[in-house]
Amino acid sequence: MDLVMSKEAVAGIVRVLDEHLLRSGADCVLLVDQSGNLIVNRGDPSNLDVVALAALSAANFGATAEIAKLIGEEDFTLLFHKGKKENIHFSRVGKNYLLIILFNKDVSLGLIRLKVSKALPQILPYLGEE
Repeated sequence: MDLVMSKEAVAGIVRVLDEHLLRSGADCVLLVDQSGNLIVNRGDPSNLDVVALAALSAANFGATAEIAKLIGEEDFTLLFHKGKKENIHFSRVGKNYLLIILFNKDVSLGLIRLKVSKALPQILPYLGEE
């Protein structure tokens, strides 16, 4: 899959991610394609290798999609991993993209899920997946 984005589209995605997720307390937000290619990186990744995170997250989501099929589901649209200090939330964006959000224990999962639900419909048109 080839993706060519205008500066306006990237700016629109950045605006949505900043407005809905970073202002809500997320530490870092990544938009990646299903192959793990990093498209947009916002926030402070705290010296994290975001390219490796993008690739591993896409692989994780792909493996989980196969688990979904094994139990009779078409797909899982989100994943969540809770750590002692940092949490990570993954959401499918359309058919070809993933949104990865890192947030600490002071930010509620419910708030992240609410903000993701508001951000996704605004991101899809920029990706050609309305």
